[in-house]
Amino acid sequence: MPMPNGTEQKQAMPSSPAFMFWSLSTAALTLGLIVFGAVVRVTDSGLGCGSDWPLCNGTLFPPLDNITAWIEWLHRLFAALIGLFGLATLAVAWRRYRQVDRRVLSMTVTAAILFVLQSGLGAVVVFLELPPTFVTLHLGGAMLLMAALLTAAVLAGHKPSAVERVDSVPMLAAANAAMAFLVILTGALVRGSGATLACTTWPLCDGGAVLPFDQSLLAVINMIHRLSVAAMSIMLVILIGQVYRKREQALIRRIALGAAALQILQIGVGALFVFSAAGREWGAVHVGLAAAVWGMLVTLTALEYINRRSVQG
Repeated sequence: MPMPNGTEQKQAMPSSPAFMFWSLSTAALTLGLIVFGAVVRVTDSGLGCGSDWPLCNGTLFPPLDNITAWIEWLHRLFAALIGLFGLATLAVAWRRYRQVDRRVLSMTVTAAILFVLQSGLGAVVVFLELPPTFVTLHLGGAMLLMAALLTAAVLAGHKPSAVERVDSVPMLAAANAAMAFLVILTGALVRGSGATLACTTWPLCDGGAVLPFDQSLLAVINMIHRLSVAAMSIMLVILIGQVYRKREQALIRRIALGAAALQILQIGVGALFVFSAAGREWGAVHVGLAAAVWGMLVTLTALEYINRRSVQG
């Protein structure tokens, strides 16, 4: 009797409910931390605990009357909670997948490494008093951590579909995910560099400028972010068209359509952020929607990757 190949083993092996719970819960907490981090930024609480880390102004708990210190301290506590959930995820991955599907274990280990690096970047951001480059890298690290957790969950729980043809959809999904990541990084750079209100009109900069080199560097940074959003939106429309032409899977279609719907909301909230002169609530929601779009596109890319591997044998 012939032995099953690796793909057949993966299809026959049931997913671990415990791993799915811990990995998806940790990913959800990471999304929450990203939104909380946006709250830290829009409330100017990044140095609420001074340049101390992990202590807060030299103490374990901040004073009760210092709201910015409490916001920053709670952000750090949130990150510690993710660390605990991440350890549980890693333990389950080691026990459940180290012998049957090392891809899941490898992706979970990658997430653990990213968490350590992310924590280190958080300390550097505090020690250096919020330099824009490291603030951007810090947010990018959180997005990669969420992506690794989502990919591990997809690898563990998705049963490959062998009916899809080899086509351009996986590449388009990956390209859209890459553009979503670029949008997030440029948005973080806008905030970190102080370019949030460098353009007081929307969708173009003051005076209808597309690239306002004659205004200021900050205005150019702001418009680069907006142009990256526009480019990504065009790519997303192309992806939706290809998915609905070439995919019958309801899950694939729903994720692609969900990403597009969230992208529309994100653009609308971005406009409200400008019109409200950088209203704090809109800034946090804007970052949260961008992270959700990124997560959906990463999930779609992982699903397409697994299906393509199944088709190719």
